[in-house]
Amino acid sequence: MPSARGVLGLLSGLLFLATVASGQTPVDSSLWSYINNIRAIDSHAHPMRPVAAGAPADTEYDALPLDAIPPFAFPARLAGTDPIWRAAQAALYAVPAAANDSLYKEGVKSAATRAIRERGLRFPEWALDQAGIDVMLANRIAMGPGLAAPRFRWVTFVDALMLPLDTRREAARSPDTRSLYWKEAALLHRYMRELGVAKLPPTLDAYIASIVTPMLERQHEGGAVAVKFEAAYLRPLDFADPNPAEARRVYARYFGGGTPSGAEYKSLEDYLFRVIAREAGRLDESVQIHTLEDFGGFYQASGATPFQLEPTFNDSTLRKTNFIIVHGGWPFYAQTEAMLGKPNVYADISMMDILLPPTQLAPVLRQWLTQWPDKVLFGTDSFDGGAEQGWEQVAWVGATTARRGLAMALTGMLRDGEVTRERAKELARMVLRENAVKAYRRLP
Repeated sequence: MPSARGVLGLLSGLLFLATVASGQTPVDSSLWSYINNIRAIDSHAHPMRPVAAGAPADTEYDALPLDAIPPFAFPARLAGTDPIWRAAQAALYAVPAAANDSLYKEGVKSAATRAIRERGLRFPEWALDQAGIDVMLANRIAMGPGLAAPRFRWVTFVDALMLPLDTRREAARSPDTRSLYWKEAALLHRYMRELGVAKLPPTLDAYIASIVTPMLERQHEGGAVAVKFEAAYLRPLDFADPNPAEARRVYARYFGGGTPSGAEYKSLEDYLFRVIAREAGRLDESVQIHTLEDFGGFYQASGATPFQLEPTFNDSTLRKTNFIIVHGGWPFYAQTEAMLGKPNVYADISMMDILLPPTQLAPVLRQWLTQWPDKVLFGTDSFDGGAEQGWEQVAWVGATTARRGLAMALTGMLRDGEVTRERAKELARMVLRENAVKAYRRLP
């Protein structure tokens, strides 16, 4: 039986949803109930290991955590003041109202800390259950206790494998990239240590044979179902058709020292990007690519648009690799729709369901589902934002928003005669679960 606190939290969350729904586009009640009972597959998230008091913090949740870059503004709904966050805290922790905001925040922190302590290694699975998520694809450097299959499946970071040479000139591009390239260098050194490789080999082919391929295979054996590129934080996504001879020349010239020019490094990255993507396909792993307008005060949004990836998606040598446009390319969702026509390209709505209220998410979903219904995936991008915005709260917000937005989109399609009720239910299953099984071939 649920505790009184748990019942109060659930009722508070439902009351919030009912209040909000009264002022939003109406949804078909039967369809809404059906959608809420689908156990979802979360295409993209950053769950945290449960850490006991006094133990070292979990630092392996992202290859490029943004806490080291200069402070930057957050979109309004992500800032934590939107009522949806209090709804999440009420649903998860039944946090009562307080005399002031400071006391309320202390209540949230105490409740979250207590939940982690009481549930221990079961906390991550409990968090999934609260959000109606069956399986979460965890973007992490490494997994660990509490994040075991089949509920959590590993997505590894591979940008570091594209950056074997000195990146000081690349890092100087902006105040953001100064710290981010350093993190990639540290990750590559970690990968080399795990493989027992002390130094870079003298040729590019040897580097691929001794580091790139073995690392991907090691991660595959460790349970990885996909790889993730965060390259948009470092450079534009215009991975051009590579010149193998030039890539080999650049590597051979600088592997022992010296700093390549920007053009030289790009030619090497373009080549290694395709090597990694091709190897992922060989291993039946999918490739996630970050595309989003944010985050960072010096982030180049124009370099992170879906159209930048068209040469990659048109590469005939990569057609055995499934690509997922992570975050749906927001706000360039029309570009994403154009790319979904490629046979091996999908898009998830992770972070979109955090940034957008259901009324804004619904028309995007309706547009995509009208054209490419088998290519749209649910995701949250749940991340750790501290006690008042823990990853479990973000997962709840993302799942709640996604379900409401999907219900709005499908209700409109149903009432306009575009789909039957059975087709609307089928589309709901596809978005929340079934399309992910197609996009990620290693899922059950």
